[in-house]
Amino acid sequence: MIDFWLAAGLLLLVALSFLLIPVLRGRRAQLEEDRTALNVALYQERVAELQTQQEEGVLNAAQMDTGRAEAARELLADTEGVAAPRVSRLGKPWPLLAAILVPVLGLGLYLHFGASDKVELTREFAQAPQSMEEMTSRLERAVAAQPDSAEGLYFLGRTYMAQDRPGDAAKMFERTVALAGRQPELLGQWAQAQYFADGKKWSDKVQALTDEALKADPKEVTSLGLLGIAAFESERYQDAIDYWNRLLAQLPPEDNSRAALQGGIARASEKLEAGGGKVAQAPVAKAALLKVTVDLAPELKAKVQPGDSVFIFARATSGPPAPLAAKRLTVADLPASVELGDADAMMPQLKLSNFPEVQLVARISRAGQPTAGEWIGRSQPLASSTSAPQKLTIDSPDK
Repeated sequence: MIDFWLAAGLLLLVALSFLLIPVLRGRRAQLEEDRTALNVALYQERVAELQTQQEEGVLNAAQMDTGRAEAARELLADTEGVAAPRVSRLGKPWPLLAAILVPVLGLGLYLHFGASDKVELTREFAQAPQSMEEMTSRLERAVAAQPDSAEGLYFLGRTYMAQDRPGDAAKMFERTVALAGRQPELLGQWAQAQYFADGKKWSDKVQALTDEALKADPKEVTSLGLLGIAAFESERYQDAIDYWNRLLAQLPPEDNSRAALQGGIARASEKLEAGGGKVAQAPVAKAALLKVTVDLAPELKAKVQPGDSVFIFARATSGPPAPLAAKRLTVADLPASVELGDADAMMPQLKLSNFPEVQLVARISRAGQPTAGEWIGRSQPLASSTSAPQKLTIDSPDK
């Protein structure tokens, strides 16, 4: 902040100069006026002395005229270049008073309307915090400076959870939801914080939050994990196993939390069997497999070349834009029948069976680019579990 205040002080000095320079010029003009008055008084005294000498007979009339002319020349020489006196309508005290009030008012207005706290926070966030307490302090001051920042509120809530302050975290997540909307992941975080803030007691509020989150996104991980914890704490071990298995299916293979989750499933299974129960096996999800026949519209056959690439893929109608499964052919292969299934997934976590509704797309690209081409064909949305063969015609310009 030192360099900021130095810059502000420099600008203030520049502003004061516009007020003080006229005052200093006025003082210099006053000095010039005083010197002129003195020169006139000396001239009059010299003329009076010459008249006295003439009356005493020391000087004759010619000598008198010569002496008077010499005194006049000296007066003109002393007053030459002196500007005419300027009269200030404001008076001298006003510029000095303004010079005092300007910095005082400027400082007061900046402290009231300015953003010195945000400037300081920006400088602090440019450096890594030395402790969790320092990070929390920064986030708290950032939220105080920008109370409408959903991002700041969210990170402060996460920080409170890391510090085992679920009550404060629940308040931050509630404010985040009010600003950013009722997004499933935010509802899940809010429900989790509220559950621990209530001493691990399930409540209607927590139930409503998790229900809303899972209704919007059945794979919302925080809600699934929380429901599993609540079921385990209330000795509903089969429910805990089911929720945690659903959560486990959403995590990538390299996720570090998979081991802890699998350990929780194992403990729930042991307690269920120790109580005389039997672990119900989760139903195996049927792999999705779409069969589609792709052909080219007759009016386009003269406009394409046999070596042009044809990309056939399925993408989720509501979800990530990346293809879920894809195959590559050429125009020479058309018409062609292909199968798109989980085995053709572009990424392990993006499988056809993970999305209830998809759209089939076929694109011709002379440059061999799957994301842009010359001609395209699209199907209507259909269930990923569809088993009936589909037909897809490439018949439209790719825009």
